[in-house]
Amino acid sequence: MKSLRFILAIETSCDDTSVAILNGEGFVVTQTSASQDDKHKFFGGIVPEIASRNHTLTVIPLIEKVFSDASKSWKDIDGIAVTNRPGLVGSLLVGLMTAKTLALVNNIPFIGVNHLEGHLLAGFLKDEKFAAKDFSFPFLGLVVSGGHTSLYEAKGIGNYKVLGQTVDDAAGEAFDKFAVKVGLGFPGGAKVDQLAKTGKIDAFKFPRAMLDGVSLDFSFSGLKTSAVNTIAQIKNLDECINDVCASYQEAIVDVLIHKLDLAQQKTGLRNVTISGGVSANSRLRFCAEEWAKKNDVNMVIPPLRYCTDNAAMIGYAGLQRMLRGEVSPQSLGPSAAGLPADFQ
Repeated sequence: MKSLRFILAIETSCDDTSVAILNGEGFVVTQTSASQDDKHKFFGGIVPEIASRNHTLTVIPLIEKVFSDASKSWKDIDGIAVTNRPGLVGSLLVGLMTAKTLALVNNIPFIGVNHLEGHLLAGFLKDEKFAAKDFSFPFLGLVVSGGHTSLYEAKGIGNYKVLGQTVDDAAGEAFDKFAVKVGLGFPGGAKVDQLAKTGKIDAFKFPRAMLDGVSLDFSFSGLKTSAVNTIAQIKNLDECINDVCASYQEAIVDVLIHKLDLAQQKTGLRNVTISGGVSANSRLRFCAEEWAKKNDVNMVIPPLRYCTDNAAMIGYAGLQRMLRGEVSPQSLGPSAAGLPADFQ
């Protein structure tokens, strides 16, 4: 395709429903999302059936809202981008079937997008308040979220090399499970971040795994176990909860920055981005920016609205794919995992 006027994007890979409209240059015209936190907090984690059921209730109203907010109609839309992998199959199915049906009814193409590619390219998003300066391929990308913690060398659209990834728990999962253990509820990453701001980062000793050697892989399961054992030995957790949160958070951030630094040294790349839900963490942002200044690196961390699961990033990835002439068939299905060709 030579050009696209506007593209509709739908994201339903997990528990957040998000819809956006982007123009043909990747500018986010509007985006709206619906959280399900209140639906899952009682269970201490995401319940797949509840997640998919709630997507069915919110996706169409959100689509109607973005059309209204953007003052657009189906006559303006030249394509649809939708997450079809990886994620919860039931959740993916809702968004995918919605996109396929709308594409069929309106006689426009659609494309299935890898959720992680969306996160990886989030630094390229633009709107009235955000536009990364001098950010381009090739770049080093750290995607860190509830389900994924990975380092990528991105050479161009569709040309991504996995440099390292978690061998067990993702960083976001480590935050959320810790939050439940200390009574902050689910999801708890943001609450840990808030309490940690007034805590001592060296009050408790927590392990930093896999820092020796040259491996760029991550491991957070040992940290989680250490935290459980530490909490069990504290008589009055309320008196030191801020210190526990700060020390635990610091262990995660230390590992992330260490691996990012090692990857940058190995690749020599000067453009670096951090994305995914955990990139909203204030301590990670501060440490990453300090590291970037020290090492003369062009660091891009998207604003919070593009860190968590959002349709804008899916729209950008889908737009770039469609501009290359890629479209998906109506036979496309959802997948809990990515495709072998997605990343090298």
